[in-house]
Amino acid sequence: MAKIYQIYGQDAHEMTLKLLAAADVIRLVPPDGSVALKPNLVIAGTPESGATTHAGVLGGCIEYFRDHGVSDISVIEGSWVGDETMRAMCRAGYDKVCQKYGVPFFDLKKDKVRPVKTAIGSIDICERALNAGLLVDLPVLKGHCQTVMTCALKNLKGCLPDREKRRFHALGLQKPIAALGAALKPRLIVVDSICGDLDFEEGGTPVQTNRMYLGTDAVQLDAYGRSLMGLNPEEVPYIELAERFGGGSTRWSPEDIIELNKPSDAASYPKPHGTVASLTRNVHENQACSACFAALVRALHATRCGQGEEIYIGQGWQGKQLEGLGIGKCCRGAAQCVMGCPPTAEAIAKVLEARRWG
Repeated sequence: MAKIYQIYGQDAHEMTLKLLAAADVIRLVPPDGSVALKPNLVIAGTPESGATTHAGVLGGCIEYFRDHGVSDISVIEGSWVGDETMRAMCRAGYDKVCQKYGVPFFDLKKDKVRPVKTAIGSIDICERALNAGLLVDLPVLKGHCQTVMTCALKNLKGCLPDREKRRFHALGLQKPIAALGAALKPRLIVVDSICGDLDFEEGGTPVQTNRMYLGTDAVQLDAYGRSLMGLNPEEVPYIELAERFGGGSTRWSPEDIIELNKPSDAASYPKPHGTVASLTRNVHENQACSACFAALVRALHATRCGQGEEIYIGQGWQGKQLEGLGIGKCCRGAAQCVMGCPPTAEAIAKVLEARRWG
């Protein structure tokens, strides 16, 4: 079973360096091979909005591979059909990163393509993605208005020309995304889950999770991400489809997670506003870690449960007896507690739904 390396914090650059070092990912680069970094630049939005990969993730990757003797490093991406890649690249701060390290950025909208046989027929894929010695997938874990969530597998859609992106939508997205993931099968994925949007790929409602994680199986990482978001397989079917097409395995367990630090090492959750404030109006937060509070937010959003509940979360409730539902081991004194540090949104959602119907 592939391992998942996880870290908490707010410094994307340092978190990325620590993840790459812990997993010893230089072993994945073939001799004299190139490294192509593929972030998420769906639109010209800022990482802080929950839409795009943090520039620090990009910088951390470049610094790590360069320090380990890799000279052929590039950044590749093609934004969605309705936006210009270079405008999105500058908006996210990638122009400064590429200039600092002297690394080229290639707009895949202008790249040559090559037909590749997949489980659903031929798909035209950009050559720079196909020719990379090591394709590094740098997605944002966030919601999506059509596919409910987007992470490692769907991020690969940026490796297509615009005409194929349009065709994917005509085909219903699910099977094409799965087939593309199985065809490209990136061997390294670094997931930016610092503040992915709650339910919209363009950002606007970021949920401060202060988490990043790394692995070598895009299917596994998407299955794990789905659990973190409190979603069930029926809501995101392309993950199981990708497994069926040979893209990887959906299996993971807590024993597969290698924690580099604890959620408490990250900042406490900021004061909610807007949609998040509405979802958490019955939540009694007291020094809650970002990862724990974000899991609760995503569970409340996924289930639409808990509005009549008294919910407690945060380190400030340790050792206290509470009437209501406690989230995380700090609230084990509650009448009922969802244990974990942090618990997944999936685990919280199951308890919320059981309480609603119980």
